[in-house]
Amino acid sequence: MEFTNTLYTNDNLFILSGLNSNLVDLIYLDPPFNSKRFYSAPIGSKAAGSSFKDMWSWEDVNEAYLESMTDKYPALQTFIAAAGAMHSKAMAAYLTYMAQRIIEMHRILKDTGSLYLHCDPTASHYLKALLDEVFGKDNFRNEIVWHYRRWTGKAKKFQSLHDIILWYSKSDNYTFNPLFTEYTEGSKERKEQGILHRFKKGEEPVLVSDKNLDEQGVRENDVWQIPFIAPSAKERTGYPTQKPLALLHRIIKASSNEGDIVLDPFCGCATTCVAAQQLDRKWIGIDIEKQAVNILIERLSNDAGFFKDFVNTSLVPQRTDIKIEEPSVSVKERLYKEQNGICNGCGTQFEVRNMEIDHIIPKSKGGGDYYENYQLLCGSCNKIKGDRTMEYLRMKNKIREELLKEKIIFGE
Repeated sequence: MEFTNTLYTNDNLFILSGLNSNLVDLIYLDPPFNSKRFYSAPIGSKAAGSSFKDMWSWEDVNEAYLESMTDKYPALQTFIAAAGAMHSKAMAAYLTYMAQRIIEMHRILKDTGSLYLHCDPTASHYLKALLDEVFGKDNFRNEIVWHYRRWTGKAKKFQSLHDIILWYSKSDNYTFNPLFTEYTEGSKERKEQGILHRFKKGEEPVLVSDKNLDEQGVRENDVWQIPFIAPSAKERTGYPTQKPLALLHRIIKASSNEGDIVLDPFCGCATTCVAAQQLDRKWIGIDIEKQAVNILIERLSNDAGFFKDFVNTSLVPQRTDIKIEEPSVSVKERLYKEQNGICNGCGTQFEVRNMEIDHIIPKSKGGGDYYENYQLLCGSCNKIKGDRTMEYLRMKNKIREELLKEKIIFGE
């Protein structure tokens, strides 16, 4: 199945779960920051009608994916609980929401790939801890500071004029194309004179400059001076959190090559998709807002200078890199042995004939017919759960247990 040059308009967790492992070369995400604000594009702008809330509760967390997250990354549960105690329940819900998606992004990223997560000081330190756990702290490459200037309101603090971009690779063997910037006039003059010396106590001075300038300039550092998008700029769509094309160009050039696949799971006004197409990369965009389709069409036509066909769909893709395994007697016997004959819902032991195969993540939520998504439930639990999440089943079983206890206590 062809996944590239596609805009998916659906919950990105479902879409990510349906993409193949080791598929993409670069992921850039500019997710909500838990800023406790509501954003909407102004009437008359290209993005008019687009909006999102950046306020979080446990209603925003998909329970179907919680079990697999805690099984594979138990330290995340401890960390998120601690963050919730230190900060707020909303922060714990936000971090859980992000962790579920970061785990899927790590899976679909190639071993040579990189992830750039754009954030601000509201949650950057918490998100870095999530990335350390999922990607491994040794795969942290840079904390990039995007510095910009804009009008700010008066506040009893220094002006906030930067965002943070956390760069992680999936392994030590990652794509990196060094970027260069021009010499300052002062650096040029000193280097051309060849009079730079390194002095060490007790040693002879060492000449640093050979009077030659590197034609490429000097290697780029981790503080990027890129202007904020001006209100009158052609690329502005009116989308409230839009980032400049120049920023995405720099990231895409550094960590991918022509023909590579770039993914943005929160693509919003499609800046990543447009930048990728301008630089001859393939792309995948995901956004829950259907208005993103119209914005992408207009920007690919105007900003990229040409229009190429792309696919837009809300359908969850189906992975082609895993073995489809229909429910069968042999599957049931393997599951029964692994679960030690215990129902995954109520925790009661049953004979194999009284157990039924169930999808852990329902098909309607992106779950597929593969062994890792199967479990055994007793007939009662399977009937209660239906095509819903495991969290729903656990809630129902908990209520049932409490009612049974009350009957015992009151002798009913």
